[in-house]
Amino acid sequence: MSQAQPTPPARRTAFDWTGAEARRRAEAGLVRTLRPRRAESELVDLAGNDYLGLTRHPEVTAAAAEAARRWGAGATGSRLVTGTTELHATLERELAAFCGFEAALVFSSGYTANLAALTALGGPGALIVSDAANHASIVDGCRLARAEAAVVPHADPEAVRKTLEAHPDRRALAVSDSVFSVDGDRAPLEELAAACRDHGAGIVVDDAHGFGVLGESGRGAPHGAGLAGDEDVVATLTLSKSLGSQGGAVLGPARVIEHLVNAARTFIFDTGLAPAATGAALASLRLIAADPGLAGRARTVAVDLHRMLTEAGFTSARPDAAVVSVHAPGPEEALRWAADCREQGLSVGCFRPPSVPDGISRLRLTARADLTDAEIAAAVATIVRTAPAGAR
Repeated sequence: MSQAQPTPPARRTAFDWTGAEARRRAEAGLVRTLRPRRAESELVDLAGNDYLGLTRHPEVTAAAAEAARRWGAGATGSRLVTGTTELHATLERELAAFCGFEAALVFSSGYTANLAALTALGGPGALIVSDAANHASIVDGCRLARAEAAVVPHADPEAVRKTLEAHPDRRALAVSDSVFSVDGDRAPLEELAAACRDHGAGIVVDDAHGFGVLGESGRGAPHGAGLAGDEDVVATLTLSKSLGSQGGAVLGPARVIEHLVNAARTFIFDTGLAPAATGAALASLRLIAADPGLAGRARTVAVDLHRMLTEAGFTSARPDAAVVSVHAPGPEEALRWAADCREQGLSVGCFRPPSVPDGISRLRLTARADLTDAEIAAAVATIVRTAPAGAR
């Protein structure tokens, strides 16, 4: 009688470890899910970042279609090879002029714009002082810059000053969002600039959530703070929020932009922004310039949302731009609250740890200039009606 052969050990494959990671996320309630949206939707959208309601504006979509017909579906190459069209050059000129800077450089996303600015202006031996609440793209830019990164408490210019004082005679820059994406609070840019200038440090401002909403006619937070065009100030922004398109840009002194053209890897080695997105962004920029009231309307909608929600008993940070947050009792409650809102016709954002460094889960609402008063009231009523226990 033959002896039974031992069962061979289970074969391990290269990515078995992802199963354990998936279980860990599920147990922590941190599973993220893609949800394709329809071209047409009955939902009132307070989740996207189309602050001025331009992404479906007929002049913007027509400009995108015309650019695709004329220049093709793609940029065909990096900006330094074949990826720069006349549209890119025109957008850069008009964007710099509108925001009050000497020059601008367009990228394929706001994320790559931040990576470009920080890696090209950082480098070995440099010091980058970064706000603790900065966007992930800034965090990644600091990591990739091969500079020493010092993270300071949120919105604390004095902490920036002390950090710079502790590193005299070093090439340094401080970087901050202009408007922070979680609570919608504005950075103290004037005080930040003063702290940097006392020590000869540069200033990089990510104006993703300020451009189109803050400053005269939406010219951005640096313009509103009187910093636009200064020789030590660089701004980054996205074309995907107030301009309703896609892409990003770095604005600053011409010599800084020339340095990025020659040194920024996410510019040199990335395919250029598609012509359709470039044309759409240019059309939106011209609409903003022609209608100074758009920015103010977006801010008014945000203030109205905040007022109505706080009057209903919710905890909400007063918005400085177009982002309104509402505290939730916990991550699971926040997820259920957002899902219940969606079932009742309202799309809202949901922020929870680890995306929020303070550990407070939130609904995140984005005001839009094209929302009517009736839509605002209905949105607030839905949030109130679906609120979980402990939300107020």
